[in-house]
Amino acid sequence: MGNGGSAVKVCADHRGGINWLSLSPDGQRLLTGSEDGTARLWSTADSQCRGHFQGHESYITFCHLENEAAFTCSADHTIRKWDVMTGQCLAIYRGHTSIVNRILVSKDYLFSGSYDRTARCWSVDKEKQIQEFRGHRNCVLTLAHYSSRDVLEEEEEEEEEEEKVSRDLLVTGSTDCTVKVWWVSSGRCYQTLLGHTGAVLCLILDAPNRELFSGSTDYTIRTWNIVTGEQLKVFKEHQGSVICLELVNRHLYSGSADRTVKCWLVDTGERIQTYKAHKHSVSTLKYHAGILFTGSGDACARAFNSKSGVLQKIFRGHKFIINCIQIHDELLYTASHDGTLRIWDIRGICKRNKRRLKERSGQGRSSQKGSLSRLFNNKVGCMVQQENGE
Repeated sequence: MGNGGSAVKVCADHRGGINWLSLSPDGQRLLTGSEDGTARLWSTADSQCRGHFQGHESYITFCHLENEAAFTCSADHTIRKWDVMTGQCLAIYRGHTSIVNRILVSKDYLFSGSYDRTARCWSVDKEKQIQEFRGHRNCVLTLAHYSSRDVLEEEEEEEEEEEKVSRDLLVTGSTDCTVKVWWVSSGRCYQTLLGHTGAVLCLILDAPNRELFSGSTDYTIRTWNIVTGEQLKVFKEHQGSVICLELVNRHLYSGSADRTVKCWLVDTGERIQTYKAHKHSVSTLKYHAGILFTGSGDACARAFNSKSGVLQKIFRGHKFIINCIQIHDELLYTASHDGTLRIWDIRGICKRNKRRLKERSGQGRSSQKGSLSRLFNNKVGCMVQQENGE
């Protein structure tokens, strides 16, 4: 295992902690949202700051980057849309009455969740609220979106005739311990998913398989059928709040306040790997090319071999919790509450991992039949600190 050494670059332009980091779909830009109330745009080609978005009256909680527009939400109760090229504020979405925690952009829709106990849907272009989703008894922390076309059979769609104008559905997770599924067109609650006994901190949607995964402060992850609302499985081995989730090839990765990440086989519910070495809560994670990258409250990022669980590298340099990570072009980007964006070269790790996979694949082809199959089968920020007794 190698020490991470120094970052390729440290971007320290923000004057407050960075709460979120978003990568544009074309991979050309990154967006950071900060406690200093501003967002910054960065080029992935040269790591230079290409835009400074100012206008919010309080800290930015979350941000989302498209190729031509950037979106930020804030404790000032508003959401803003920005022109990526000019930095001009194109729209201000007003209506929430408390901190806006999360936003999600899908085509012409902008969704938001807030401490005011509501989620809302906005027209991206018209700066207009389309729908309000009211029914949660506490703040809305996390969002997911899908179309019923992705999950419903034709005969099932006929049963929802009143909703045929728009088949979009919004999923919301709340600190009231529930997950709700809403019809976007009417604001009607389609399903309330009951089972968690703690706040729902994270959601992952697998629409083609009709499944939703939710992680909670009750230490569990639960799987739901998003058509029927049935609870399918409960993953119970964590000893702390489940803070983040990642789903890759029917493998579910969960990061927790118990200082571990676990890997589960979705189809069976079996826990097949535990990734240790963190000295604080796991705040964020990302899978890339057979490697699991994690960010932690101990101010370090780590790289694990996803199959063996072996720790391959520690990236040291941040002073506080790493809130978000992104990966592009074999560079790792880490954003921290210390206010810096750090960039790390991960080509060496990726190259070694690819070589090992190739070697194992070659061994499998030369061994007896079946060996190859055996080889491949073998913020919260404050919540995190409270979970660890700080």
